[in-house]
Amino acid sequence: MTNDGIHRREFVKGAAAIGASGLVASSALGALARPNRDTLRVGVVGCGGRGTGAMLQALKADPNTMLWSAGEAIGGRIEASIGRVQAGLDAHAEEGGDPAGTIEVPADRMHVGFDSYKRVIDECDVVLLTTPPAFRPQQMAAAIDAGKHVFCEKPVAVDAPGVRSVLQSARKAKEMGLAVMSGFCWRYQDQCRETMAKLHEGGIGDLHTIQTTYNTTGWVRPNPMQEGWSETEFQLRNWQYFTPLSGDHVVEQAVHAIDWIAWAMQDVPPAKCWAVGGRQTRPDSPETGNVFDHFGITFEYSNGQRAYHMCRHWPNTPSDNSAYFLGSAGNCTMQPWTGQHVIEGTQPWRGSAPGNDMYQREHNVLFNSIREGNPVNDGVSMSYSTLMAIMARMAAYTGEVVTWQQARDSQENLNPDPFTFGDRPRPSVAVPGVTKFA
Repeated sequence: MTNDGIHRREFVKGAAAIGASGLVASSALGALARPNRDTLRVGVVGCGGRGTGAMLQALKADPNTMLWSAGEAIGGRIEASIGRVQAGLDAHAEEGGDPAGTIEVPADRMHVGFDSYKRVIDECDVVLLTTPPAFRPQQMAAAIDAGKHVFCEKPVAVDAPGVRSVLQSARKAKEMGLAVMSGFCWRYQDQCRETMAKLHEGGIGDLHTIQTTYNTTGWVRPNPMQEGWSETEFQLRNWQYFTPLSGDHVVEQAVHAIDWIAWAMQDVPPAKCWAVGGRQTRPDSPETGNVFDHFGITFEYSNGQRAYHMCRHWPNTPSDNSAYFLGSAGNCTMQPWTGQHVIEGTQPWRGSAPGNDMYQREHNVLFNSIREGNPVNDGVSMSYSTLMAIMARMAAYTGEVVTWQQARDSQENLNPDPFTFGDRPRPSVAVPGVTKFA
């Protein structure tokens, strides 16, 4: 899991992208105002690896869907992304998969630029938000205001103002009867769901301590500056390495393991946290931005429970993505990558749920909820887990103890100016004890 690419990260690897002329199955249909009223028009904002995967999963979730519109800040990406989706649909059909939706995206519904999301939202019923995290609060607000259902990748924001905006949008969505599905995919993985249910019913007694890890050997290969790029484009092409765009890797990636903590605690937020972090192995080059390469965090709850999290991006070191839960009557180990879900203690237990495609399950749940008139809304949980990760970053960057209320009410806006292709400040690396909480 070193990149938000398409299984979530990678599928039909190496499939050739088809040209734009091959994207429209029926040129006549492309000219219509919209398809059959029962067809859900799907639009995507952000056509990178995660967007490509989400498009395919949305179409496989409901046979009466149609990929109708696409938006991307940088030109030249949409055609290749949709080509990979079509290759995935073809492979799905060849394997005898269930009927899936179709692709009808002519050139006039391929939108490029920072405001492309507005046109996608106008044209669709369900919007997939798979841009870098910095853009998600604004785009989600626009989609809900327009009365559209939303799939929003994790994390939902990079700062507290963004989280507050998403919470407001999620509340509005509930009032309007709109679905909001998050990209916190482990909550839709059956083995993890089985384990969490066991914890919540007292399988290890009273839960008092949690430890989670998200350690990887590397990350996305950075892109050196190219002739013709503006500073904004340079940072956008290396968005994982710039805190204003990604939130740092503790927010953008390790938030999955922090979400395990939130889930185990039934989304009751911690009272405070403290943390360490820094750049120990990350190359000091412009394209690696200002993000740290390791964090160690302690979350403390009002009843004295504690949760510990560590994450790192260090080459040539072991990867680990695990969760450990300690209780008064036993201990639980949850390692989804190995399939190990066990409890040792007074009530020994071993999970029996089969594995499943959690990325596909998210979209199945989303579209089923729309069809059934009972729209799913992950707004609170996805916002709280994101804020926990932001809170941890704040504590590591400043060296201070940060309370939940401080994090929730923070006025730190990492992107105060609208995005345009041109000059853009390059953020500096935080220094604990010098960098101030805002």
